[in-house]
Amino acid sequence: MVTREDIENIALLSKLFVDEKDLDSLTEEMQKIVAFADTINSVEVKSGEFDNINNLSNAFRADEVKESLPVGEILKNAPEQAEDHFLVRKRA
Repeated sequence: MVTREDIENIALLSKLFVDEKDLDSLTEEMQKIVAFADTINSVEVKSGEFDNINNLSNAFRADEVKESLPVGEILKNAPEQAEDHFLVRKRA
C-alpha cells in the first residue's frame, strides 16, 4: 500500500516539489502502478524461453582481416603532413 507519506518521501529524495493538492492523486496513481507491477509479477511463467521468441539469428558477419593502404598513398591526400602523420591545426 502506497501512502501519502511515501509520496512525500519519494518527492523529497527526488528533490521534486509536489503541491499539497496533488499528493492524493499522486498517491492513487502510484498505488495503481504498484498494483499493476504486482499483477505482472504474479503471472505464472510456463516456459523460460523468452530470449528468442521471433527466431532471430545473429546478423553480424565474421571479421575479415584485409590489407590496409600504404601510408604514403593515404598521406598524399593530406594538406600538411610530418613523420607519416596528418598534421592538424590546434584550436585556440
